[in-house]
Amino acid sequence: MAHRSDPEVDLLWEEFHGVVNMTSAELRSWLLTSAPGENASPADPDLDVQELGRGVLHVLGKCKVDLTDEDVEVMRRVVDFVRERVVGAPAVAARDDRWRHTLMSVGHDPLGPVPSGD
Repeated sequence: MAHRSDPEVDLLWEEFHGVVNMTSAELRSWLLTSAPGENASPADPDLDVQELGRGVLHVLGKCKVDLTDEDVEVMRRVVDFVRERVVGAPAVAARDDRWRHTLMSVGHDPLGPVPSGD
């Protein structure tokens, strides 16, 4: 289902691209090199962060007019996921590799560029 002129989807699109500050190439490379290992521990055991990251890659490769309902759901999940983990995070959290790596798995590098608030 295409969401050509839905204001909610327009806003979500902007929010999604505001929290996803890694390029598709950076995210793809990260997902390929961050396979589960001894340091891997998802923030929520019920959430497959790698799967969500693949959904982000899928959405990054699309134009807004080509979004499906599933794409919109991925964007909502990512915006919520990143906001929940960034808001109220302690200042030292930026030095916590697990915290950063979990966020990077969905396309948000907390040490990366900060989006402008236009």
